[in-house]
Amino acid sequence: MPELSRFYGIIITMNSYDHNPPHFHVEYNGRKALFSIKDGTFIKGSIPTKEARLVLAWYELHKEELLANWEKLMSGEGYDKINPL
Repeated sequence: MPELSRFYGIIITMNSYDHNPPHFHVEYNGRKALFSIKDGTFIKGSIPTKEARLVLAWYELHKEELLANWEKLMSGEGYDKINPL
């Protein structure tokens, strides 16, 4: 699973040819969660509240890049790294 960004022990990834709706994966300290690219809502999983807030702050800065990466990965074009928080 391509790693898009890493900050404060949080790892942001996205699967190639993943299922809809567009989303990104978050891992922190062995815990995992999925967040929507459309609006940043939590889809499923479990990460601590503090780290979830950091992910949402990062998401607000990079949602356009996340969507561009989703489209690239779904079409097999690869992906671009995204700056950390």
